[in-house]
Amino acid sequence: MIRSLRVRLMLAAALLALLFMLALLPALQKAFSLALQESIEQRLASDVTTLISAARIEDGRLQMPALLPDERYNLPYTGLLGYIFDRQGTLVWQSRATRNRHINYSPRYDGRGNEFARIEQEGNEEFFVYDVEVKLLGGKSAAYSIVALQPVREYQHTLDGLREKLYLGFGAALLALMALLWAGLTWGLRSLRRLSVELDQVEAGARDGLSREHPRELLRLTGSLNRLLHSEREQRQRYRDSLDDLAHSLKTPLAVLQGVGESMPQGSQAQVLQSQIERMSQQIDYQLQRASLRKSGLVRHQVQLVPLLDSLCSTLAKVYRDKRVEVSLDIPAQACVPVEQGALLELLGNLLENAYRLCLGQVRVSLRETPGLLELCIEDDGPGVPPDQRERILERGERLDSQHPGQGIGLAVVKDIIDSYDAELQLDDSALGGAMFRIVFRLD
Repeated sequence: MIRSLRVRLMLAAALLALLFMLALLPALQKAFSLALQESIEQRLASDVTTLISAARIEDGRLQMPALLPDERYNLPYTGLLGYIFDRQGTLVWQSRATRNRHINYSPRYDGRGNEFARIEQEGNEEFFVYDVEVKLLGGKSAAYSIVALQPVREYQHTLDGLREKLYLGFGAALLALMALLWAGLTWGLRSLRRLSVELDQVEAGARDGLSREHPRELLRLTGSLNRLLHSEREQRQRYRDSLDDLAHSLKTPLAVLQGVGESMPQGSQAQVLQSQIERMSQQIDYQLQRASLRKSGLVRHQVQLVPLLDSLCSTLAKVYRDKRVEVSLDIPAQACVPVEQGALLELLGNLLENAYRLCLGQVRVSLRETPGLLELCIEDDGPGVPPDQRERILERGERLDSQHPGQGIGLAVVKDIIDSYDAELQLDDSALGGAMFRIVFRLD
């Protein structure tokens, strides 16, 4: 399917122009044919007039001079064909050019004066005929048909030449029209390109909305998009405010319950209470993160990766300072990831924390861009993840590491964030010996 609007318009215009020209060509050919036949008729009428002016009646017989005023009649190879027939249809005179031709023609002499017709001879040779009935010659009574002929092949040759020129001319005109249409569409679609540039700026966060410097036909569209952007921002802000209120309202009672649990005498009931309070707190954190870290509808984020990783690794190095973890970053300095900064921070924080916690001493983060794809890999030299357990640990509440506290929601949050950005999370073996988490982003 053709996705370019300009190409579609060009093809539609070319098709309409071609259909118009194909419809116009027969009309032009017909008009030229009629004009050419009229010209032939006028010339043959002039030839007949020459014969009439030269004819004389003496003693009731037709007399033609040896040399006619028109020199073409006096030469045998000029192709000027002239005949004179009496009332009975008997040939009484013919021009020199007809001596070697046999033309089967019988005048009608039916009182109609003159006639222009097209006749066909044996061998499919055709002639134009102009036949004039004469009743007076030189002031004397006479009854003759004076006929002038011209081969149709000359007319057909002229018509074929015109048709060829028409095809060439119409082809050149079509090409010129396409060039003008392309230039006109390029100029006319500049407003759409300007709108596309503004939308790119909105997606990149460089501007808040679309301008009104567009044609009237696009103002309704730009107005609707601006209202949508404004509504989305307001809704997102209300959503965040509601989540903050919810977190505050839940965290305070949980803190009170946790304080009560800590003040209770140590026993099985106190441990159960503390465990359930911790579980509720983590579940609230998970649900709040899951609800808030979503891809916005119109804004396409681009967050620099290296500064964020430096900050996270610096923090984790302090937490796991006893391990002395060696981190290597194989990432271009200006590389960006199409994820909102808060979501990216949560995603990398969970994956890096897992890598720091489980590694023996090495963690590697790399970024590779291929046509249409962006691959972010986080590897460690820890124990890795058995192939049969890789699907399970991505589910909420599932954990392989039972030596450290937690409810197993970190990777579930990571997977939710990745899914919300139409990306893909893959778990594989690392060349370092441990696990490798590969995040694949599709670049639109």
